[in-house]
Amino acid sequence: MKVGSQAGQDAWQNMSDAFNSDCPAREVLEHITTRWGMLILAALRDGPRRFSELHATIGGISEKMLSQTLRTLVRDGLVARTVEPTTPPRVSYELTPLGQGLAKSLEQLLRWIRQHTIDVVTAQRRHDQQHR
Repeated sequence: MKVGSQAGQDAWQNMSDAFNSDCPAREVLEHITTRWGMLILAALRDGPRRFSELHATIGGISEKMLSQTLRTLVRDGLVARTVEPTTPPRVSYELTPLGQGLAKSLEQLLRWIRQHTIDVVTAQRRHDQQHR
């Protein structure tokens, strides 16, 4: 029988096991790995940006989806929303320290995608031709 801190560690481990269907890590994984979540985090790597700058940077994202995804990332503690008391108010978004750590990890994935996109597209085309 596990007692004390060992039992607490096991409970925490289960809360951060994305393979467990009841795990809160699944929700975090979903927020981070969506197309828009990843692109927003990557766009904020170089510093704060206003909503309109993010919208212009991330091709194809609607204002509604950008707004929803930013709200989610702010709630998750990955992005900070700052409102400057001007007229009209100036709102900017930037990575929190937690988000900066994540963005560094995502950079490796994005680098891999840039390096291997041609290989993946070639494989897709080959597969599609074989299965026609």
